[in-house]
Amino acid sequence: MHEQPHSDPRIACAVVDIAEGRLDVQAALDFVGDDAHGGIDVFIGRVRASSHGRQCVGIHYDMFDALALNVFRATAAAAVERYGPAAKCYVAHAKGRLAVGDLAVVIAFGSPHRDEAFRGCREVIEAVKHQAPIWKQEHFVDGLSEWSEGCSLCGDAHAQAGDAAGHAHAEPAAVRA
Repeated sequence: MHEQPHSDPRIACAVVDIAEGRLDVQAALDFVGDDAHGGIDVFIGRVRASSHGRQCVGIHYDMFDALALNVFRATAAAAVERYGPAAKCYVAHAKGRLAVGDLAVVIAFGSPHRDEAFRGCREVIEAVKHQAPIWKQEHFVDGLSEWSEGCSLCGDAHAQAGDAAGHAHAEPAAVRA
């Protein structure tokens, strides 16, 4: 696991090499849990069995760890600042070869109230998907594989329309987990 030290004790970020370990949802819950928090929201992204109508057997995630951690940290810090001094955020993403059903990303956000927890968690996962340097190679049952373009590279009208309408994209993703 590659963690980046952060001076703010309200933020934890990690890249987990699947060859060395797995993402830990309980660790995320433990980190954001606090007696001051009435709301904890968790996003868990898993590898799907299909993508764009094709059956998948797995995904390989690659990333520039240090830069990805910088994006995770900056995104978490912005959300924590926006949702108050008691808010806490945990961000972890897997890298390496994952099978269908494996956990790819875990985001947890704790705050005194549920609305802030929901909003903070959503903000962080959307930023991770759109900004982090994460590359996804999908592996299909027919033996072929393809690299996903991801949202950090897209600028299509659909993505822009989603932003203009104030909605998240249906399939954002440098990390379509």
